[in-house]
Amino acid sequence: MNMKMEVKMSEALVNKIIPFSNVDGPGNRTAVFLQGCNLNCLYCHNPETINICNNCGKCVTGCPADALEISNGRVIWDSDKCINCDTCIKVCPNSSTPKVKKYSVKEVMKIILEYKNFISGITFSGGECTLNHQFIVEVFKEVHKYGLTCFVDTNGFLDFENLPELVKNTDKFMLDIKAWDSSEHIKLTGKDNNIIKKNLEYLIKLDKIYEIRTVVVPEILDNENSVVNVSEILSGTEIQYKLIKFRKNGVRLNLINVDMATDSYMEKLKNRAIEIGVKKVVIT
Repeated sequence: MNMKMEVKMSEALVNKIIPFSNVDGPGNRTAVFLQGCNLNCLYCHNPETINICNNCGKCVTGCPADALEISNGRVIWDSDKCINCDTCIKVCPNSSTPKVKKYSVKEVMKIILEYKNFISGITFSGGECTLNHQFIVEVFKEVHKYGLTCFVDTNGFLDFENLPELVKNTDKFMLDIKAWDSSEHIKLTGKDNNIIKKNLEYLIKLDKIYEIRTVVVPEILDNENSVVNVSEILSGTEIQYKLIKFRKNGVRLNLINVDMATDSYMEKLKNRAIEIGVKKVVIT
């Protein structure tokens, strides 16, 4: 996917900020979701974060709140008028959204500091937030001054050995292992997983991983093969392994339309991971 990030390195396009989240790392956290992704997962449950708006304008006429307009060839979003009906997202042919804002490090920090007494840390997510790794580093350096932890939720498709400042300033990573078999990964995301596996080994050696996540997708993936291989690597460590049940909510059903895994199958995978030696296995 061709994606142009037309922002300065001290700025980033933010899709949304959740002040209080208990699913984006340990404790109560402020989660910052950045726009743009370098993978195109069939089961992506927020596909509107994949691409940057190309200002085609197809969302403007369908907005029931008149919260969108075209000015100087660009789609402009009025957050005050917006009723969050997501009609713009539903009609977008580009897997994007006009509802993004460009934030500076200072602007993000202003929001974080509003909640700093009620959170244990912040988490950058996406999309794929590491596409803006320099921005993240700048924010993390400021956040650490207030004793908060800094986490990154990532698909692992950038070589982290080449991003020493990001690794240094990130307390822990939450890494997706979507499929172990490379051909399955290509089918699922459009790209192979060699660099992801490399990052897995690299971050484990540095004790930088908090959690590994695998989405369980019946019919499409050899889920047991992925769970076994990941579990063998995580065996004996304190890293949490989260098994996520595929759900149809928000996905592009024209790309993937399979049934969810049964509870009994999820338990089977969990028990298999525990048998191999994973200490912490969570099903969601």
